[in-house]
Amino acid sequence: MGTPEFAVPSLNAINNSEHQLIAVVTAPDKERGRGREVSFTPVKDYAVKNNLPVLQPEKLKDPEFIEQVRKLAPDLIIVIAFRILPREIFEIPRLGTFNVHGSLLPKYRGAAPIQWSLINGDSETGLTTFFIQEKVDTGNIILQKKIAIEKDDNFGSLHDRLQSFSIDIVLETIKIIESGAIQLIKQDESQVSSAPKITKENSRIDWNQPSEKIYNLIRGLSPYPAAYFLHNSKLYKVFSSRLKDDLILQPGEIKETKNEIFIGTATTALEITEIQPEGRKRMKSDVFLRGYSLLKN
Repeated sequence: MGTPEFAVPSLNAINNSEHQLIAVVTAPDKERGRGREVSFTPVKDYAVKNNLPVLQPEKLKDPEFIEQVRKLAPDLIIVIAFRILPREIFEIPRLGTFNVHGSLLPKYRGAAPIQWSLINGDSETGLTTFFIQEKVDTGNIILQKKIAIEKDDNFGSLHDRLQSFSIDIVLETIKIIESGAIQLIKQDESQVSSAPKITKENSRIDWNQPSEKIYNLIRGLSPYPAAYFLHNSKLYKVFSSRLKDDLILQPGEIKETKNEIFIGTATTALEITEIQPEGRKRMKSDVFLRGYSLLKN
């Protein structure tokens, strides 16, 4: 069960393993664009191309869907980046239902664990597999694997590394469950932290914050949805930046050279290296400065 691109490598690995994949569950199709063309989720796209049965329930508590899953009689359900499953579903398999979560639980329970590990400036993160319970991201841990967060990682690069990393942990978790030699670890509630959904409010840059905190916000939200700031009633998205420890400006104060943009913070200045003006395309700062300036109204 899954929807986005993140789930596809693991789906492919399972499909090419010795295990029988009896069905794929993903979100319903959506109409997109002016032509209202029907768009498949990445998971469905893979499933269709590989002739796998696909279920797309509107509601996971729909009795008809629950009965479909019961009739399939799966030994195991694997969840990667999907919706919250009701008890009626996750209790069906005889071996249980496990989820793959993009953090080292109990750290970063919630919708955006990869983003928040970067926003908070962590030096490592990882993946956790755990048996699903009714309360989100609280189940007993089956397996965890750590990965270093590089200083130049952003959400896109870390997402992609964890996506590749997920293949091994999924196959290893299946093997452990299959063997019956599971040593479950109960989550330590004293170590819980949350990873709430990314919103417009928590994506906005506050120049009164320290430069490193803003730098981490920018990389944690790049390339999507991107941190942003408002200047002269216009919105600017920022995709990359550089710490400038030898320059002091007032918070929000802007300095431009021929090829560079610097903005003051509560500590040292931050160099903006990639920017997108409202209604325009994303561009490097030197390209932006050939036709625009933040110093002009």
